[in-house]
Amino acid sequence: MTSSRFPMVPTDPRVRNYTEDHIRTLLAEVRERGRKYGLIFPSAGTDKTIDGRVLVCFNTAPASTLLNLLVLLLEADRDAA
Repeated sequence: MTSSRFPMVPTDPRVRNYTEDHIRTLLAEVRERGRKYGLIFPSAGTDKTIDGRVLVCFNTAPASTLLNLLVLLLEADRDAA
């Protein structure tokens, strides 16, 4: 599995477009897709918003971490198909 995309950085301006509702939806997708790979985030949720960026509550990671993880999971699913 080799990604041709560069990871999103926490300071990427696109991250500001994600609301808490968007992040909750993405967390649900990460939970669903990650389960078959043994990735379990039962307590993951949104934390607070700093400088217009929603933090994800698995050690207050920025939303970009969630988005990068989701890209990797989508690529793994595509590679497995």
